[in-house]
Amino acid sequence: MKIQWLILIGLVFAVIIALFAVVNVDPVPVNYMFGTAQWPLILVILASALLGFLLSGVFALVRTYSLQRKVKALQKEIAVKESLIATQQNEIAEYQKADVVPEAMVVTSETERI
Repeated sequence: MKIQWLILIGLVFAVIIALFAVVNVDPVPVNYMFGTAQWPLILVILASALLGFLLSGVFALVRTYSLQRKVKALQKEIAVKESLIATQQNEIAEYQKADVVPEAMVVTSETERI
């Protein structure tokens, strides 16, 4: 449902930009760093809108990619922690079967125990 609303809003903005651009067809000076040119205002408006769309799309893709990498790293971390928990649960079960009370241990990392 959210995607449908975003598409609808995007279409409304596209129609508004297109109508605004069609009404403004007068040539306007466009100043570049190295010169000036006369362009129809419709092209300036449409090019600006397209450039803004592309720029925001690139930022969205970069953000999505970085979030996906973060999710994968966190999933790997979860798998490691679940493996550690399973190992510790097996040790506890073995101690309970042998009727042995182990000394309390503090786990500071995966390989080092105090």
